Amino acid sequence: MLILFDIDATLITTLRSGILALEDAGRELFSPTFTVEKTEFGGRLDPLIISDLLRHNDLPDTTDNRLKLRNGYRHHITRRLETPGIGKPLPGVMTLLDRLADRPDITLGLLTGNFADTGQIKLRACGINPDRFHLAIWGDQSPHDPPSRDHLPPLALLAYHRRHNTHLDPHRAIIIGDTPHDVRCALASNMRCLAVATGSYSLDSLNAAGAHRAVKDLSDTTDILAWLLDHPHP
Repeated sequence: MLILFDIDATLITTLRSGILALEDAGRELFSPTFTVEKTEFGGRLDPLIISDLLRHNDLPDTTDNRLKLRNGYRHHITRRLETPGIGKPLPGVMTLLDRLADRPDITLGLLTGNFADTGQIKLRACGINPDRFHLAIWGDQSPHDPPSRDHLPPLALLAYHRRHNTHLDPHRAIIIGDTPHDVRCALASNMRCLAVATGSYSLDSLNAAGAHRAVKDLSDTTDILAWLLDHPHP
């Protein structure tokens, strides 16, 4: 079985440090009026967010500007997360990861809109070693232009095949995330989705998006494990 975790507002909270770091970078690089207020963040791919930020601030969406903003973002997210207590795991996360790590029949993975470098910075700042995940699919790995989160689950199945030299039925893969984007990408690849209302979306909105199950958070380890390990149905 493959269990894929989103990062922001699913595994960890950083008190909007990523969003604020992008605003810091934009103001440092381009203009003191650079703003993040017009841009949607939750559940989206970092490359799309950066392009939207440039356009929403009337800046050319060029390769050079995207690279500048990405590099500035890495600098400022690192700086912001140096403040003690800013980043932490969400309720139940560490216990659930520990319990899943004890099972040889489970492959743990990340499936996230984050870039690899900044995603790993966030995890480490919150006390989660990225190396505890057997595979990771990042937000800039889509082979298509424009990229979409729906492109990422097939890459996870391919990574699973390369690791284990066997194909995995998509119904034996589960995505855990906090937004309708996570739900939709799971459904698009015939995977199950456990949605958590630890971000900006309610249980009702996650259920309406089609989540197979939605929970307040991951703190009820026994119940969450029972659902995750139940035999999936096609």
